Amino acid sequence: TPDVTGPSCPTERLVLQLPARVLVEGDTVTLRCRGWQDGTVTGVRFYHEEKELGGPLNGSELSLSPLQLHNSAHYRCRGWLNSGPSPWWEMSAPVTVTVTVHGECGNEDG
Repeated sequence: TPDVTGPSCPTERLVLQLPARVLVEGDTVTLRCRGWQDGTVTGVRFYHEEKELGGPLNGSELSLSPLQLHNSAHYRCRGWLNSGPSPWWEMSAPVTVTVTVHGECGNEDG
């Protein structure tokens, strides 16, 4: 979709998506773990700088709210991918979340 970051034709079997917009302190952002060709992903776990955050065992999204500067980091997801003849564990490539302090986005007028 046009409002999320990620390769236009991903080669990974599992992709972690985040909104393609400036993230400001206080915002809410949802990270979404998706399987290749929309394959079913279960048992999703999320990672912040390689430290496990846990995750919804029956879901594929993680909301960060309210965003704070310490949320700026690399994130990954891991899940049980159920596409193809046999399911397997897969880990996404890392994505970077960058949180900006309100008022530091360049426009002095607002």
